[in-house]
Amino acid sequence: MDINEKYDVIVIGSGHAGCEAALAAARMGCRTLILSLYLDSIAMMPCNPSIGGPAKGHIVREIDALGGECAAAADEATRHLRWLNTSKGAAVRTLRAQCSPRVYSDHYRTALLTEKNIMLHQAQATDLLISGGSAVGVKIRTGQKFFASCVILATGTYLDSKIHIGLTKHKSGPLGMVAATEFARSLRKTGLEIGRLRTDTTPRLHADTVDWDILDCQRSLKEPAAFSHFGNKKIYDEMICGLTRTNEKTHEIIKKYADRSPLFTGRIETKGPRYCPSIDDKIMKFPEKDTHPIFLEPITSECREVYMQNFSTSMCLEAQLESVRTIKGCEHAHILRPGYAIEYDFIVPTQLSPWLETKSVKNLFLAGQINGTSGYEEAAGQGLIAGINAARRVQGREPFVLRRDEAYIGVLIDDLVTKGTEEPYRMLTSRCEYRLILRHDNADDRLCAKGYEIGLLPEEKYSAYIARTKERKEEERRIAEYKIHATDEINKKLESIGSSLLTEGITAEELLRRPEVNWQIIAEITSSHLDNEIGNKISDALKYEGYVARQNRQVEKFRKMELLKIPSYIKYSEITGLSAEGRSKLEKIMPATLGQAGRIPGVPPTDIQLLWVAIESGRRGAERTSNGKSIC
Repeated sequence: MDINEKYDVIVIGSGHAGCEAALAAARMGCRTLILSLYLDSIAMMPCNPSIGGPAKGHIVREIDALGGECAAAADEATRHLRWLNTSKGAAVRTLRAQCSPRVYSDHYRTALLTEKNIMLHQAQATDLLISGGSAVGVKIRTGQKFFASCVILATGTYLDSKIHIGLTKHKSGPLGMVAATEFARSLRKTGLEIGRLRTDTTPRLHADTVDWDILDCQRSLKEPAAFSHFGNKKIYDEMICGLTRTNEKTHEIIKKYADRSPLFTGRIETKGPRYCPSIDDKIMKFPEKDTHPIFLEPITSECREVYMQNFSTSMCLEAQLESVRTIKGCEHAHILRPGYAIEYDFIVPTQLSPWLETKSVKNLFLAGQINGTSGYEEAAGQGLIAGINAARRVQGREPFVLRRDEAYIGVLIDDLVTKGTEEPYRMLTSRCEYRLILRHDNADDRLCAKGYEIGLLPEEKYSAYIARTKERKEEERRIAEYKIHATDEINKKLESIGSSLLTEGITAEELLRRPEVNWQIIAEITSSHLDNEIGNKISDALKYEGYVARQNRQVEKFRKMELLKIPSYIKYSEITGLSAEGRSKLEKIMPATLGQAGRIPGVPPTDIQLLWVAIESGRRGAERTSNGKSIC
């Protein structure tokens, strides 16, 4: 490492966002420096050590299809794996894994240390260096300065962070790490609008003090599976997870200690995650609920540590210990680490462009929880996009932006930069209006070509995707021609699954279109040896064909709005008839396209129509001028 040498990209932070950002920029050919507070905390999992789940699993698959690392890290670290939403449609079905935090972290550390274009350095950043309205580097606590063409901030929940346990509070990052107080002070000097958010975590129990024998247990998948499109599918049966519940006694104890809770004494005023409230919040706000489910999820078999999913809290230690021991299976539980709340600074994300560059400071990119999100997957997805766009800025190329109809990552970023957030933003399938075409199973079809085109997905992986696509298309042609006759054996199979019997021959494709007929039945009938994942993709595509066609028509209408860019000459103050609120919101957000403008809360459709007229008027005027005619 040469202190005086200028880098292409500097990444501050080595969490999930920072790792993906640094790897993306380096793999696209940029000399990248990543500054980590502590090398042993790379890609740390301070909250639940799980990857995936509804919408989050979709993002992991998208990162993998583009050439990112998250899926590979998860697959290596997985100790327990399940499909979620199996009783629902394919649009919301996805994987969720319990991972070993140490193995997950080691995977990313190895990836960073073995990437030839990355220099990794343990240091605490104290100052963002800005010159002429552009980010140019960073200063660290020991006084040295590092310079770069672009800077990516991926500081997580460390900015001026404070930990709350009961009525005590102290400056700290997650799990006792150092808070980035000086760097937070430096960011405030940039003029960026800064807010405060809160997130909570749960007590961690010693596995040997939990009575697993009396719990309902969830076992891992019995068939091989993987997050990565390019990984080896495995069966993970190392651990089981226990299901238990709170009860009347639990609720009584939590209410008893309310006067020592930072949530109810005014010690904490910041907003926490609405979709993942703390247990004390649930009990006080929903007194009609007699019980709440708790999942006891071992972190790894070797460390003997158990995460209490759905029991996040900032209660005092006495309240935590007493309430935990009222829960079935936890009567003698020992708390290894208490739950806590952490408050931290974030940058209001409406100050960002859709490619995650700040509008007021050029060449400064932000990714992860600094943008107001929660979750490892959301952070990793933003990190990947920030890294790609920092590299493209260095290379003099146009920004890379994913639309809402192309990826959950596109929905996530568009929501942040267009609508902003007042609470830790969590990606949900309900936030996505194009769920049928953004499925877990087709992330490779949507994004592998893009990843390869921008120089992130390597040749061997893209070739594997092409070969897999070819194999699928050949199978689609085969089952479209394969004739299934109305035999007793076939009708017996159909009767067993409640499907109507055949009276005449039909093709395998026609039979597969039936909702109750799955790929496994077709594979058995037609003697197919196709991988089940590919076969299920064929099945889903056929079953949802009509719905997907309808959604694609909606996408085309949406795309026309997105293609209509708002020119720099548009002055909202000069557009007659705009509502006062609409004008204010447009001037604050500065949307890039008419479609983005239409999604800004508080901007009515009449304002969008007036804006469209102004754009078209300006365009026609420019055309007349270019033809040598006067516009007067």
